[in-house]
Amino acid sequence: MMKLTILAALAGSAAAFAPAQTGRASTAVALDITGKLGAQIPLGAFDPLGLMSDATEEEFDRLRWVELKHGRVSMLAVTGYLVTYAGVRFPGAEDIPSGFAALDAIPGMVWAQMIATWTMMEAANQDQYAAPWGTNQNAMGESPAEFKGDFRNGALDFGWDKLSDDAKMRKRAIELNNGRAAQMGILGLMVHEKLGNVANLLPPGGH
Repeated sequence: MMKLTILAALAGSAAAFAPAQTGRASTAVALDITGKLGAQIPLGAFDPLGLMSDATEEEFDRLRWVELKHGRVSMLAVTGYLVTYAGVRFPGAEDIPSGFAALDAIPGMVWAQMIATWTMMEAANQDQYAAPWGTNQNAMGESPAEFKGDFRNGALDFGWDKLSDDAKMRKRAIELNNGRAAQMGILGLMVHEKLGNVANLLPPGGH
């Protein structure tokens, strides 16, 4: 299972997007993504698997959203790992260990509660104008979302609408880069825990 997790994470991180390979025969017009969100330092336009060779603008947006979502989940995962490693627990869970050891120690009822919570979070954390899950089977009208992953739904703003277009792109690039770092971070923590030396990376006293 750990090997599959590592391979999946590596495959996902390799799909950050580069210009089309000239040696591949195709009648499609190559999508120039060198100036798009995500083609930024230090790697620039990076697509070793060639996923963008014949991709459309819609496919690029979909893959960018997939990467963004993986990054958001990974940022939560790194935070959760570090918090529980530091010994922070909900009342009643003081005896639950951190890391992979928690998987066998969590009671079945808690697993059910966690799965129900994840389901509700997934249902809420989406473009409600296109809900459920992009099928657009509702009568809410046209979505005000500016990009895939914009889940303000006309309610939350925090000053976003007052930003310039350049400032918005910078903010989105920051989130994307943080997500990329978090994907590598949680993968590193998982690998080192399995190697038995995660305590060498984190402050002492964790459990």
